[in-house]
Amino acid sequence: MAKNKVASLEEALAKCHDGMTVMLSGFTNVGSPNKFCRAMADAGLKDLHIIANDAGNDKADGIGTLIVERRARSIVASHVGLNPKVAEQMNEGTLEVTLVPQGTLAERIRCGGTGLGGVLTPTGVGTSVAEGKQEITANGRTYLLELPLRAEVAVVKAWKADTSGNLVYRRVAKNFNPMMAMAADFVIAEVEEIVPVGELDPDAVCTPGVCVDMVVQL
Repeated sequence: MAKNKVASLEEALAKCHDGMTVMLSGFTNVGSPNKFCRAMADAGLKDLHIIANDAGNDKADGIGTLIVERRARSIVASHVGLNPKVAEQMNEGTLEVTLVPQGTLAERIRCGGTGLGGVLTPTGVGTSVAEGKQEITANGRTYLLELPLRAEVAVVKAWKADTSGNLVYRRVAKNFNPMMAMAADFVIAEVEEIVPVGELDPDAVCTPGVCVDMVVQL
């Protein structure tokens, strides 16, 4: 019998701790685990090292909640411009910000999930992005070696899940969810609906339950 991975919000929060590295899915709040981010802030978690596509906004929604309420020590992201609190805290010296080109960010996360040693990309060669990174020449072209990204916990957002953790995402809300679900030691899925095993169309499942540790309906 398939393992039942449905958990309460309290059980999921118990897997989180101060100072952890956490991947948070989404693209400017689309496909983002907004309610779980709110719960993390309400639980008092602090000094978080966030890996995400962006920093959300300053309206205390989703990932932005953790920035606005100063729950993050650092963030690795491709875009932070919609949340002015990032620049404010960066200038104060209270938030470390690492900007990564979006495609590079996605591939580094993918490498982390598939066990690869890194990705070669021409993006950033000859710019400040290349500082401190190894350059490799192949077929007459220079590339940067970008290393994998992994997290202790990834929190993803799905539309539907079954009780064994198979996930279905809705349209563009898929974005960073599938790759982040493969790149963490423990994966929590915030979902809108949970159904029994066998009710999901197998062709619609994007993240298999083997990648998911807990499913929380919020």
